[in-house]
Amino acid sequence: QVRLVESGGGLVQPGGSLRLSCAASASIFSFNNLGWYRQAPGKQRELVASITVASSTNYADSAKGRFTISRDSAKNTVYLQMNSLKPEDTAVYYCNANRLYTNYWGQGTQVTVSS
Repeated sequence: QVRLVESGGGLVQPGGSLRLSCAASASIFSFNNLGWYRQAPGKQRELVASITVASSTNYADSAKGRFTISRDSAKNTVYLQMNSLKPEDTAVYYCNANRLYTNYWGQGTQVTVSS
């Protein structure tokens, strides 16, 4: 059973930064894709950023230029560096790992952007 454990969320002022971490219980290279999703109250879960095993990255338009996804294979951890945060970035952020026909999810970490 794969476990994904997120950390790094919290309360930050507009314009601030946070770095989310997602530690996997398996080698991150055993997954086709690793990604960060978010879900705001009353809204559907949406993709924020993803990275493939071949290091190809993909970002939501709202994240381009502000967020960066990266990984550390030695720590089996994927990160989401979030800069220039806006109130509309407020959401629960979930880590996702995909293996062919199976998706794994973390428990989520709350990010609140407010003054």
